[in-house]
Order: sequence, then C-alpha cells, then structure tokens
Amino acid sequence: MSDAAPLRDPRLRDRLAADVEDVLRLLGEDPEREGLVHTPVRVADSLRFLTSGYQQSLDEIIGGAVFAEEYEEMVLVKDIELYSLCEHHLLPFFGKAHVAYLPHGHILGLSKVARVVDVFARRLQVQERLTTQIAECIQSAIKPEGVGVVIEARHLCMMMRGVEKQHSSAVTSSMQGSFRDQQQTREEFLSLIRQKSSNGF
Repeated sequence: MSDAAPLRDPRLRDRLAADVEDVLRLLGEDPEREGLVHTPVRVADSLRFLTSGYQQSLDEIIGGAVFAEEYEEMVLVKDIELYSLCEHHLLPFFGKAHVAYLPHGHILGLSKVARVVDVFARRLQVQERLTTQIAECIQSAIKPEGVGVVIEARHLCMMMRGVEKQHSSAVTSSMQGSFRDQQQTREEFLSLIRQKSSNGF
C-alpha cells in the first residue's frame, strides 16, 4: 500500500490544515485575519485533490475498458491537459501529454488514456518519471507492440523562482517497444503530434 494511503482518512484534513496554519505563522502572517481564516482548510483540500492519484487504482480505471480488437494501426490521443506538483518545491507544472500505442489484439478505451495521465500527474512528480510511468502502465495493461509518450510542460519552479525563465518549457519522451526500435513508427508518432487538422484540433 502507498505511503500516501492515509490521505483517504478525512481526519487528515484537520491535520493538514493545522500544519498550514503553522506555516502561515512561520512566514510572519496572522492566520486569524479575515483573508486567511479559511486558507488552511482550503490548502488542505487542494493538496488532497492534487495528490489524489495516490488513491486511485489503475486496475479499476483500466480493467473494464480493455477490448479485443484486431486494429493494427497507431492509436494516438494528443493534447491531454495535465497539471502536477513538482516534488522538489511543491510548485505546479502544467502542459500536455501525447500518448500513442500500436495495438496487438487489444485496444484501450480512449478516455482511459487520459485517466492514466491524471492518475500519475496527481502525485508529487518529476516530469521525467511521469512520462515513463504513463508509458509503462499502458504497455503493461494491453501489451501493445509499442507505446510512445511525449510531455510538454512549463514549470513554475523555473518561472517564479530560481532562474525565472517565464517562457521556457520542458519536453520529455518515453518510447517503448516498436516506438523505440522502429524509426518509421517513432517518426509517424512525432509527425502526428505536430500535425494540425483543418478544423484547428
């Protein structure tokens, strides 16, 4: 069981709120002033939501959405919005994920691809690990010929502090199976990501 499993316990909300109140005092603020009275509880609720991926079962999410199908061409779900928290500074990073696979007898419900992204994004993360976890999860779930994942994201820990580069972004990829071994498959995936349709999608 995950170390974060106690997040299911509603009593944790009060503990988190009390800790946030202490942090506010350490920062020189008065948690009892009007604008901050409800902040500790709001932050506690926000953190529980933003880390809810620890509590979600991938088996339950994917289990009923794997279908036998003899489709053999690439399946791509692109521009999946994602929001996560950097584990180094607990500041958000956000962007989009592109996820593709080559089926081998089974396909995954399209909405479940986005759900897989959310499960891993709603944890304390680094972008590199997040990218790999998504790819490995889909590879394990439906055993396709290969999986490709690319994430493009902007990190507030770079934009608001440190180097303060507001226009920088990070791109990471994880290529499994045929996406790693076959250049043609990999190039088709990358080309489809860059492609814009006539209706703007």
